[in-house]
Amino acid sequence: MENSVTSSASRGPARPDRHASHTSYTSYVAVGDSFTEGMCDDLLPNGRYRGWADRVAARLAAEQPAGAAIRYANLAVRGKLIGQIHDEQIGEAAALRGDLVTLAGGLNDVLRPGCDVDRVEELLGRSATALLDSGATVVLFTSTDPTRRLAGSARLLPAIMRMKAFVEGVAAHPRVAVVDLFSAPCFDDRRLWAEDRLHLSPEGHRRVAEAVLEALGRPAAFDWRAPLPAAAPRGRVEKLRSDVRWLGAHLGPWIGRRLTGRSSGDGRTGAHYDAALGRIVPTTITWLGMPAPAEAPWPQEPPHGAAAPVDGR
Repeated sequence: MENSVTSSASRGPARPDRHASHTSYTSYVAVGDSFTEGMCDDLLPNGRYRGWADRVAARLAAEQPAGAAIRYANLAVRGKLIGQIHDEQIGEAAALRGDLVTLAGGLNDVLRPGCDVDRVEELLGRSATALLDSGATVVLFTSTDPTRRLAGSARLLPAIMRMKAFVEGVAAHPRVAVVDLFSAPCFDDRRLWAEDRLHLSPEGHRRVAEAVLEALGRPAAFDWRAPLPAAAPRGRVEKLRSDVRWLGAHLGPWIGRRLTGRSSGDGRTGAHYDAALGRIVPTTITWLGMPAPAEAPWPQEPPHGAAAPVDGR
């Protein structure tokens, strides 16, 4: 399906060097679902997760001259479908006029039987177009390959491959970068995933953050594609216990929500939505207090450093 992003991009070749390391971003907005919200990363003092987007924001802030800051807002909410992301987050994100926007969505749709992939592509394309029209550089993602680690996930592969091709087509636009997670076998390792097997572990979030920065032309702090050191093999009893825990604690509740039409994101708002003000209030992040390149834990509630709310209008 052609959309305004792919059709306009097809009139000119992509430029591999367009996301150069010297490009400075002074504002960053993250939109999406649980992947971007940061589910199952390190828990922060305020009870929310850190996530790869917070890590990217910290690194971008560390690039600024001493005393300078970036604005950062994470609008992502777990469980959201692409239609909800389009309707609830994209307008807010475009209004913030961020230099950089990361957009991840559609996988929750693909996980549901009978997914209308044409509709998912249409809404993802509309979302990217709105963000590009706001002047932002937009980062999109391909999904990891679930068939290499999750039994019974082969039915998802045709839709995932279609979405991968669609995202790669959108990347012909000169202000679109793609993080290709599908082609990274390191994500086959269960240690990059949380116990629920759907969300990234802290190490997984660390690697996705590095992948985003690499897609933006930043020099690599480490090889995010590298395999983890070999782990001791698990015995049958340990595997069985793990599967039983997963069925009871994660798969069962997930199926229950699908059957009752509920979502894990019901009643939730993005991390930077101020309910009292009724709008998004980005946080400013300076280089002060940022984690070192080794990425020690946050010393205080992020977005960190000299953090203070700024007007998001």
